[in-house]
Amino acid sequence: QFVVASQNKQLKMGNVELSDAGIYTCNYGTHKVRTSLHVFKLTVSLDGHFLQNEVPELTLMHNSPDPKPDLSITLFNSNNNMVTPETENKSPQKCIWNLKKLEATDSGTWVCHIRSDSPLINQNISFAVKVLGFQNPAMERKYAAVDSTVILSWHLNFQKIKWNKGFTGQLNWKQQENAKAHELLDFNVTALGEQQETKKSSHFLFEIPERKPESTIQVKLHKVHFNHSGQYQCQLAYKGRHVQSNIELVVMKVSANPVGPLSRQAKMTLICQVSGPLPPNAHLRWERVNGTQMDIKNSKQHEVKLEVNISAAGLWSCHLIEDNDRKLSLHYHVEEAPVWINYVVTGASVGGSVLVFALVCLCIISGISWQRRRQRAKRMAQARQYLLENKTCQCQQ
Repeated sequence: QFVVASQNKQLKMGNVELSDAGIYTCNYGTHKVRTSLHVFKLTVSLDGHFLQNEVPELTLMHNSPDPKPDLSITLFNSNNNMVTPETENKSPQKCIWNLKKLEATDSGTWVCHIRSDSPLINQNISFAVKVLGFQNPAMERKYAAVDSTVILSWHLNFQKIKWNKGFTGQLNWKQQENAKAHELLDFNVTALGEQQETKKSSHFLFEIPERKPESTIQVKLHKVHFNHSGQYQCQLAYKGRHVQSNIELVVMKVSANPVGPLSRQAKMTLICQVSGPLPPNAHLRWERVNGTQMDIKNSKQHEVKLEVNISAAGLWSCHLIEDNDRKLSLHYHVEEAPVWINYVVTGASVGGSVLVFALVCLCIISGISWQRRRQRAKRMAQARQYLLENKTCQCQQ
């Protein structure tokens, strides 16, 4: 569509197509002015609506009159940082770029800057990129103590980027990497941003908090069990494509063997255990509060259970340390047995020793007495045999 403005001799063109490129000449009396029109068309794959970790494809088509310009093209993301394509495919009238995987923070207005010295071209083409995803990291680890209350949260960015498309999602849990996944809840978000969740699991004890931040999927676990550990996976789905974010819950507990007060000169084993493998930069540590270096014991790499044999009462702490940062601490108070219990234990020990000694002596005396009776019986049998032999000899005479 062409419109000529007679007052200032302007030619206005609407809905410009690639085929409109060329050289335009304006004749006015004896005057002749020539202008070259270069047309560029930039398209973004998936209509600019991406999920986290997807790779966008940009296609720039251009049509120019001869001689063809030597174009210099630069891409800038929403943070105004220059973007280097992963792959590039150029032809005389088309450039195709495959970019790096997108992050949620890449949402915004991107710019394609086109420049040429001859003819002089300095053109910016803006285009919108929306990346639906999580504000959480791709993999998050959370530590909790047995019987504590834990809230697991996934923060979505659909309101922040004004995502105007509907999408669905679900939250799954599995205790181990290769275990069967259990669906805890599913949710859907309309194009108007309305969010609705439905609880799917009846045997897994959790609740969906009524009050929580906007654009958040959240579950609350009361009195965490040791077997509540594992991977909690929140997944978004849009037009058959998926993106997910995992939270790994690691549960820790402490115990003692035997349970009860610690008597004098007795020993007790304190046990600290986590529910799953620890990363290489994490370990467990037992230590006695206000104790000495002798009261400290660290676990080895990848060890999930740490035992320490103690003979001193007091407050003992097990720490889960990651990168020299204490992520979680559990305490176990070892009580010292009352004095009368120590006396009872000592008396029982002494009494037991005396009883054993008496039994040993009784056994020795009984053995000696039995041996003597046996020898006496043997001598009497020999005497009877001797008399019998002598009597037989007298009858024969």
